[in-house]
Amino acid sequence: MGIRTMLAIAVCAATALSGGTAVAAPGGTSAGTAGSTAATTVREDFNGDGYQDLAVAAPAATVAGHSWAGYLTVSYGSAKGLTTANTTVIDQNTPGVPGVPGDDHGFGYRMFAEDLDHDGLTDLALVTHEWFSSEGSAINGSVIVLWGNTGGITGQGAARIAASSDTQVGDNLTAGDFDGDGTRDLMMLHGDDGDFRSVLYGPFTRAGSPAREQRINMFDTDNYMSNTAAGDFNGDGIEDLCTFYVYENHAEGGKLWLGTPKGLSTTSTPLPSAAATAVGDFDKDGKDDLATRVIPNGITEDLPTDPGTIKIYYGSASGPSTTRTKTITQDTAGVPGVGEKGDQFGARLSAGDVNGDGYADLAAGVPFEAIEKTKGAGAVVLLKGGAGGLSGTGSQSFHQDSAGVPGVAETGDHFGGSVRLLDINKDGKADLAAGAPDENLDAVADGGAVWALRGAAAGLSTTGAFAFDPVDLGAPVPGSRFGLDLSNDNGPNIG
Repeated sequence: MGIRTMLAIAVCAATALSGGTAVAAPGGTSAGTAGSTAATTVREDFNGDGYQDLAVAAPAATVAGHSWAGYLTVSYGSAKGLTTANTTVIDQNTPGVPGVPGDDHGFGYRMFAEDLDHDGLTDLALVTHEWFSSEGSAINGSVIVLWGNTGGITGQGAARIAASSDTQVGDNLTAGDFDGDGTRDLMMLHGDDGDFRSVLYGPFTRAGSPAREQRINMFDTDNYMSNTAAGDFNGDGIEDLCTFYVYENHAEGGKLWLGTPKGLSTTSTPLPSAAATAVGDFDKDGKDDLATRVIPNGITEDLPTDPGTIKIYYGSASGPSTTRTKTITQDTAGVPGVGEKGDQFGARLSAGDVNGDGYADLAAGVPFEAIEKTKGAGAVVLLKGGAGGLSGTGSQSFHQDSAGVPGVAETGDHFGGSVRLLDINKDGKADLAAGAPDENLDAVADGGAVWALRGAAAGLSTTGAFAFDPVDLGAPVPGSRFGLDLSNDNGPNIG
């Protein structure tokens, strides 16, 4: 849809996203895990001013004539929230960023905001699909780190994570503190043996080298690691890693790798399958809980026609419990809407404390939800945490036809195609950032846009709702799919 006219007043006024605690972090996981100062620690703060910031990717954008070259934007939080005036656009033409734009690079299609060099400023690790030459050998894929700076991220001094020749790099990038030493680590494919994943332990040097590397065989059969989640599920103060697998169109279950003072355990315990994940302490018991989207009948081909089901595995002394669980759909009492074929409730998930009560809440994207007769317009549902964990009680739903939300719901916008809860104005209440990557802009298809709704004591509020898009930022528009990914939004991309 064209939202230019509808957004003009909101954009010019530059009122914005506000609120939020620092409970949501790497890949949609809890920002501070059990035993840490999650509620007071500010992360995703690229310029060190104490306000959380938001990185947005447009990985499908054409840059310098190259299709799917991609770019990203960094918007800085403040007491007033986000503004377009305080947003920077970065691509591989930006001075200091390694490489050059190229076809199918997908710059920023996966991003993690973490303090990798332990200097107190958040850095941004991002993945590209590029091929590049190192000492005459081709390397497939790249993880680039944009370093935080008190003046904001510029690209200057950016580095590729070091990699050996003739290797693949970047698949399944996930961040966490897997040895509990207070420095942030990265897990990823980082070598020529596809059965292994590497944990690169921080702190990283400014050249992109980790303090040490641990390689773990994370595969039993010829399957594919579809998604991940990191959090302190057993409450020991060290983050753990969940990995999930598919083979062809079949779900292949998951694995839990416990964090230890020496790093990730090299042995795992089994977990049920999951199509999307988020991590937060929904019952405030000091252990992170795992929120997942259920794969219907264990068949991934059924996901596009699935109404959508969310299942919570609550933390326990041994990790995510398979006996203490909660299942929520749009037919659950209190949840707005009705479960309908193809809605894909829970296609993207993010956790954060929206109302400031100390319990993590869960934002669930429903990107293919029909609004009245408008197919695929999309919505976001907020599920609230409490003493018993997540439930439908007090749930809220928002879309572009909701009162106070800029724009108009139109066919195929896919509002809720990405979701992120984080603190933008430092008021102790998490706010929602939601992408609609297939939003049309001035009749230009799939330009994309991002919305921001404020957290409040009663939940999310549309007061001061704000939206921005590539036109506002002077960035490439056609087919960019701006908002397809948000920093630390760990979900699988929608189709």
